[in-house]
Amino acid sequence: MTRHQKRKIDETHVEQGHEELDAASLREHEEFTKVKNIAKIELGRYEIDTWYFSPFPPEYNDCPKLFFCEFCLNFMKRKEQLQRHMKKCDLKHPPGDEIYRSGTLSMFEVDGKKNKVYGQNLCYLAKLFLDHKTLYYDVDLFLFYVLCECDDRGCHMVGYFSKEKHSEESYNLACILTLPPYQRKGYGKFLIAFSYELSKKEGKVGTPERPLSDLGLLSYRGYWTRVLLEILKKHKGNISIKVTPFYLDILFF
Repeated sequence: MTRHQKRKIDETHVEQGHEELDAASLREHEEFTKVKNIAKIELGRYEIDTWYFSPFPPEYNDCPKLFFCEFCLNFMKRKEQLQRHMKKCDLKHPPGDEIYRSGTLSMFEVDGKKNKVYGQNLCYLAKLFLDHKTLYYDVDLFLFYVLCECDDRGCHMVGYFSKEKHSEESYNLACILTLPPYQRKGYGKFLIAFSYELSKKEGKVGTPERPLSDLGLLSYRGYWTRVLLEILKKHKGNISIKVTPFYLDILFF
């Protein structure tokens, strides 16, 4: 999807995700956030164009490009600051427990209460590429599952999803993001599948928090299309399908 096509989708669904705002507040929100405050970021070996406004502290709003440490996610205004920081930063992976590894892929579980600054920095970063629902300060109640590609230099973040530690609505996913350089490689579907595997392990029936973002909706459609096709492929002869309202919502929204 090109940035122009995505902008057209955003214009069509401008109110989705902001149902709690009245018309005046929604217009104020749109006016405040329609202009990107950060044009580019540098994360590891990638320079990435941003998509949306993110509420960084005011002292960063006059900075067209931010430099992120790819391990602790601290951000700086100048390349020289990042270089000095990298000499002191002793992290080579997200500050959490490694709960999955397969080949060069690893998943880390980061507790927002134990690693508050990392959680906040991750939310600032994610908001640059998510138009809807994210959190900035109240990260104590959330777990962050960070997917990384690993090599001899360390574990490099490719995407993540967050979930509430205790959700009354049985949400198993709050926000999900695959960073732009790693999109269209199946990582989004992997993150979705991982969220359901966690629900199975907890003995719960999980569902993502809604409304879904536009890219989130596309990811879930792709995921469930693949799951259903794999099930159908295993069965021969006649088969009937009963679809619950939730899956209708995901597949045909």
